[in-house]
Amino acid sequence: MLVRNCSGGVVFSGDRVLLLMNDKHEWVFPKGVIRSGDFPDEVAVRRVQFEGNVKARIVSSAGRTNYEFYSISRQRPVCNKIVWYIMTTEQDSTTANEALGFLDAGFFPIEEAMDKVTYSQDKSLLMLSYQKYKELVQST
Repeated sequence: MLVRNCSGGVVFSGDRVLLLMNDKHEWVFPKGVIRSGDFPDEVAVRRVQFEGNVKARIVSSAGRTNYEFYSISRQRPVCNKIVWYIMTTEQDSTTANEALGFLDAGFFPIEEAMDKVTYSQDKSLLMLSYQKYKELVQST
């Protein structure tokens, strides 16, 4: 099995969160593979900018998730291990990077985002991140 270390961002703009629709019509958070010499936090910020055209900054760590899938192009199973960051931005609009295969992007109210997010572990990540984000915003 190929194991890939990745990082990504759960990006909030006020009470809205950034979601991207990938080429499988799944609503996901921006993320990418950590290459040799890269730092996870830098990859997360870069992927948010690259995939969703959003400049964001990290306010806290959010946790980790893992998932496995079979890669047809690699002809073997892959495990993505992702470290997530809670991020914030002043932007309220976004555009999907179609060159990367993203079909849509937007900032959605939390309730709507919970309905849209495809994977249950991403729903859990969103809820935990939002709770932590609200605590951090209230304390500043």
